[in-house]
Order: sequence, then C-alpha cells, then structure tokens
Amino acid sequence: MTASLHSASGPARRTVVAAAGAAGLAVALTACGGSDDDASSSPVESGASGGAPDDGGGGDAAGGAPLARTADIPEGGGKVFADRKVVVTQPSAGEFKAFSATCTHQGCAVKSVADGVINCPCHNSDFSITDGSVRGGPATKPLPAVEITVSGDSITLA
Repeated sequence: MTASLHSASGPARRTVVAAAGAAGLAVALTACGGSDDDASSSPVESGASGGAPDDGGGGDAAGGAPLARTADIPEGGGKVFADRKVVVTQPSAGEFKAFSATCTHQGCAVKSVADGVINCPCHNSDFSITDGSVRGGPATKPLPAVEITVSGDSITLA
C-alpha cells in the first residue's frame, strides 16, 4: 500500500503555496496604494524640492471646508492632498487646476509635484500640471480633472 502525499486533516501543499502567494500579492498592492500611517494629517507641499504628501486615508471628495489657500500652492508646482485624493496645481500665476491624485496606470497615489509634472512613484508615470495629460508612461490616460472653486484666497472642492 502506498502512503498518501498529504494528510486528510491538513491542507494540501498547493493550498499553502497559493495562500502565501495571495498574501504576498495583497502586501504588494497595499504598498502600491501609497498608504503612510506615520504621516501627519496636514498636506505637504510638493514644490521643486519634492516631498511626500500626507496620506490620511480616504477623505470626502466633496466640497465644504477650504482645501487650501492660494498662497499655499506654488506657481509652477502644486500640492497633493492625499486625504482628499486630489492634487492642486498652479501652472501659471493665478491659474489653479485640480486633478485626481490616483494614477491612471494601476491606481497608486501620486506623491509629488516638481518641474511641471505630477509624479506617481510606483512606476514613474508623469502627468502635466496644466491639463493632467501623460508626460511619461507607463500610464496612457490623463489624470481626470477635479472641479475646484477659487474664491478670494480660498480653494475648495466644488
């Protein structure tokens, strides 16, 4: 009589290997999402010097409380508001634009704005601060525009 390769009471080797692979994939996807539990709750400016934005989790994307002051958004740069999943840019003096902070390539969070582009660190896709168009792949679709309202020196989501 031949011995069984696995016991009836324990999991098969394939099941264990598949579960380990699924756990590894979940960790990789979580890392791609850009969550940073140690970040403070205030947004971080991402100007020419770069920088990491706050990722306070999924905030409400609707309007209400002011998102930023116009003086907080550097000309030729921008700020990522990870908790609101939006990036606000100022391509030229007094012109403010907003885009989704979710990369169109694989859904990672964009992290910085420098040298006229919004950068996603997962696979280095770059997007224009003027219209959200792709400046460098692997992304092939632009960042979707987000409606904002500028009133005086206050910027709010529309």
